[in-house]
Amino acid sequence: MRKSLSLLAIAPLVTLLAACGATANDDGRTRVVASFYPFAFVTEQVGGSFVNVQNLTSPGVEPHDLELKPKQVAAVQDADLVVYEKHFQAAVDEAVDQAGRSTEDTVDADAELDLLPADDEAGEHGEDHADHDHGDEDPHTWLDPTNMVRITEAVAARLSKLDPDHAEDYRANADALVARLKKLDASFTEGLKTCERRTIVTTHAAFKYLANRYDLHQEPIAGIDPTNEPSPSQLGDITKLVKREGITTIFTEELVSPAIADTIAKETGATTATLDPIEGLSDDTSDEDYVSLMEKNLAALQKANSCS
Repeated sequence: MRKSLSLLAIAPLVTLLAACGATANDDGRTRVVASFYPFAFVTEQVGGSFVNVQNLTSPGVEPHDLELKPKQVAAVQDADLVVYEKHFQAAVDEAVDQAGRSTEDTVDADAELDLLPADDEAGEHGEDHADHDHGDEDPHTWLDPTNMVRITEAVAARLSKLDPDHAEDYRANADALVARLKKLDASFTEGLKTCERRTIVTTHAAFKYLANRYDLHQEPIAGIDPTNEPSPSQLGDITKLVKREGITTIFTEELVSPAIADTIAKETGATTATLDPIEGLSDDTSDEDYVSLMEKNLAALQKANSCS
């Protein structure tokens, strides 16, 4: 009798869970989980109305320190496709590993791109900015538009294989996005061709791919992780560099406190301006997208470095 009662008690719960599962799947769209904004942007652009994209990193959240809720871990397990970058968000790496996902239903930017080392950010001020929690490579790949082209192609290929009925749509959408990204790359190349200065001082070491692509030199105040506090000697050396090279602008970010950048600017007579690492949207940038934010970055770089 006890066994029968237990089964009766469990049955409604099983029915409810099954109903919830059916609700999640009944729209017929391919379910995609993206680890944070740049990859969600690509997937939404390529997938269009045929995909349901869940961004694990909410707007306004600094993605380096993301912690996943149980339902987000479950989403990584159940998604048709996961788009992420290994060694950037530890919680996402763990969820992907636990899910046992394969290369057939996962796009890992770490495996798709040529990564730059993170251990040579010492620059002029002589400190090693590598953050070994993020591995030996710099994870900020998306700030080079040509890398975003390669991610676009990878997402289109996976979606087309998972959902062949809409492969032509994914191809057309990918072609349109690639055209925008190539135009963006050309604008950066032309816009930063001739500048009085080629050094940029940034809040954290997020812009190496951008600098490498367009012949700039990044001098970060903090390391790969923006929450790492610079030492007094690092701040002193950065201040000397700014004065010595006549740097006019200390770049701050949307999702990171500007306090240290403001201090250096006050000490040196420089001004501050925003250079967005585009790790996520904020209230102030909610109506923007990756391309428009990169265009704003270009304008900020041109002004700061007197580019003609």
